Parts: sequence; structure tokens; C-alpha cells
Amino acid sequence: MKVSGRLEKDVYPWLGSDPVTGITGPKILETLRRVEQRGSVESAHRVRQCINSIFRYAIDTHRLKANPRPHSDALERPQRGKFASITDPKGVGGLIRALSSYHGSLVTKIALQLAPLVFVRPGELRAAEWTEFDLEVAEWRIPAARMKGRVSHVVPLSRQAIALLKEIHPLTGPGRFVFPSERGRQRPMSANTLNAALRTLGYARGQMTTHGFRTMASTMLNESGKWRHDAIERQLAHAERDAVRAAYNAAEYLPERKRMMQWWGDQLDALSNSGEKIINFKSGFVA
Repeated sequence: MKVSGRLEKDVYPWLGSDPVTGITGPKILETLRRVEQRGSVESAHRVRQCINSIFRYAIDTHRLKANPRPHSDALERPQRGKFASITDPKGVGGLIRALSSYHGSLVTKIALQLAPLVFVRPGELRAAEWTEFDLEVAEWRIPAARMKGRVSHVVPLSRQAIALLKEIHPLTGPGRFVFPSERGRQRPMSANTLNAALRTLGYARGQMTTHGFRTMASTMLNESGKWRHDAIERQLAHAERDAVRAAYNAAEYLPERKRMMQWWGDQLDALSNSGEKIINFKSGFVA
């Protein structure tokens, strides 16, 4: 979310009508706590940075003498390192079954089910636009402007992913976003929707996150031994330092990535359908 979006959503409703000289540290902290308490710890720190920039500008333009914003230590520290994720085959199977049993909105359910199949970053998924998809070619092309590394990205679509998109198309296809907000179709789904849905399904923050679908895919694809590490990394859209090598890899690995994404969709189906059976992930056989 851009700065203006953060301010409109998390700051203006509580501080927007106050003169800059009348805003106190405790009132700012109370505003930040609202963001923190909904589980968006990193967003709370980003909003604090936005507020800090506003007050620094006020000081620089002689509208204010001191900055009242609270110290960052007053907020919960965001977790660093790997996102919580389930990577054991039995646990993955149970998760995929749980996603298909979600009883909330259809838009949220389809987004949840698509997330492990495409394993893009959560922001790239929730802001997906219909114009980016070519279901006939079975590709999702995400423009550079929406990618973390500012490099366009191709997501080959498995049959399972295409089926989900076709299911949701009659509902959201006439609009811009594949997964629009419940508050209006002119904007994408909220950043907290999918993680909140996972909590509804009984998965705690320390057990599974929306971002954890990327860790799940990375771990299991690498452990399968069937795919080159570079192809997996390219599909994860991890940054490539060498621009020439990045362009080469994008073309070199696409055929392999297409096969890999269909194999991955089939494996998730197999894990979901295996129940209490034991599945040999490398071979795909169920015992």
C-alpha cells in the first residue's frame, strides 16, 4: 500500500481533523495500536514512519517545534526471518483440504485456494487484475510495477489454477480486480483478509501465514529433486543481481516452470486426497 493509502486508512479517521500542533504522542500511539492490534505489526511501524515524516516536515517549515511521535520501541517488534509455514506433506494435505472447506465469501475462498498453486507474494495475489491473465495460453503476467523487484513476472497456470479462475470469473470478471475488496470493487482485497481467513480455519500466526505458501512451495519443490534450483528461484521471482542473467533465465526456464507448476498442482491434489495415507512426495505414489 502506498503512503496515501496508509494515511487514509489508518491515520486520517482519527487524526486527520486535528491541527498538527494539537496532536500528542499518546494520541499517535493510540492510533498506531489500532493497526497493531489487528495483527499488522509491520504496517504499524510503516504508519509510524509516515507520521514521523509529516512531523519532520512541519518542523522544517516552522509549523512545529518538536516531534511528538512515539519511539518505535513502544510498538511490538515485527517478526524477522522466515514466515510461518507448513512444509510436511501430511500437514500440507490437511491445509489444502481446510482451504476448500472455507465457508466465508467465495472471493476469499478462491484466493485462499489459488495462493498455494501460484505462490506469489500476498500483495501480488490480492491485487491481481483480470487483464494480466490469459487463460487460453495458461499464463499470468504480472507487470513490473507490481513486483517487488520491479521486473515483470510470468506465472504458468496449472489446470487447477485455471479452474479456480474460471469459477470466480462470473462474479468478478466484469470488474478490474480478480479479488476485489468487500467494501468496493474499485480496490483490491484488504492486506489482512487472507491471514484472517487462515485464523478462522484454526491456523495460528506462528503456524501458517499467507506468505508461508511461498516457503511451502520452495521447500517441497526443492526436496522433490525433480526441478533445477534456478527454475524454482525464477518462479519465486527472487531477485537476480545480474540483469543479463535474469533476462536469460526468464526465457531459459519457462518451459521447465510450466511443467513444474502443473506437477505442483497435481501434487497438492494428491496430498489433499491422500487423507491418512502416506505419500512419497518424490515419486508421487500413495501407499
